[in-house]
Amino acid sequence: MTLKALPIALAAAITLAGPAAAQSADTMRDGVGTWVTLGTSGGPVTNPGRSQPANLLRFAGKDYLVDVGDGAAGQISKVDVQSKMIDGVFISHLHFDHTGGLAAILGLRFQTSGSDPLTIYGPPGTRKMVEGLLASMVPGATANYGVAGAPPADHRAGIEVVELRGGDSITVDGMRVQVASNTHYSFPPQSDLAQRFQSLSYRFDLPRRSIVYTGDTGPSDAVETLAMDADLLVAEMMDIPLTIERMRMANPGMPEPILRSMQTHLSDHHLSASDVGELASRSRVGAVAVTHFSGWAPADARHAEYLRQIAEFYDGPFVIADDMDAF
Repeated sequence: MTLKALPIALAAAITLAGPAAAQSADTMRDGVGTWVTLGTSGGPVTNPGRSQPANLLRFAGKDYLVDVGDGAAGQISKVDVQSKMIDGVFISHLHFDHTGGLAAILGLRFQTSGSDPLTIYGPPGTRKMVEGLLASMVPGATANYGVAGAPPADHRAGIEVVELRGGDSITVDGMRVQVASNTHYSFPPQSDLAQRFQSLSYRFDLPRRSIVYTGDTGPSDAVETLAMDADLLVAEMMDIPLTIERMRMANPGMPEPILRSMQTHLSDHHLSASDVGELASRSRVGAVAVTHFSGWAPADARHAEYLRQIAEFYDGPFVIADDMDAF
């Protein structure tokens, strides 16, 4: 099978090309929108070359974060977006590498007098998490800028949380958003934990194209169905053996039971390069942008093996995205 790892500019099914900062504002007003990979690292081990998982969806004059890992507030400034300008946040699951930047977004929004409504969409447990973050802001919001006699400001004003579950479908500012529960968690189906928590994948149907974001997931029939005939699949991908080895190196004192649990999680709850290719092929997607990448860097000859494995199953255009790529 011919290798189809094309640069973004050559991939006909990927609408935009090049750095996010170069995109025209017109692209967010039409029915195509712009998807920016703000952070493309596979957490939780930090990477000096990639920010933590986060994305920006720009559509119809509005800006939505899709996952909000550490560093997201700084990344959006590279496309002239400030925290107070964010219109909505979609969270795939409650792992800290996907939510660690939300505190900064909320805090900086308050400090810059953001008053427009902000809706945070996410799986069960999102409301409790946001309530905790807002509670942590009370001391700073009360002291505020330290000016005696300054009028108090409500740091909770305008913030709403909407919890979603697999199978839900909502409309947000002209987008149809469909949700699937994926396999990043594998709690027994009828257990208390399965009822309390889900890991979600999202499909954003814009007027002129559809974008599916897997979030973190293992192979999943539900995600395959959600992605069917989508124009762009934004998929996580990890070199699982390499990631396990890096986890060992980063945590030499990790207790053996915890390490075994982490190995099971990485092996069962994430996608390999071959998994991405199979998902893209079965779902007949138009193009693929790989994110949440944990593997050998492009400069390493071993990186080419990921491209070969994807192309073994998928003959459409794909790319392993970098931070601040725009699609």
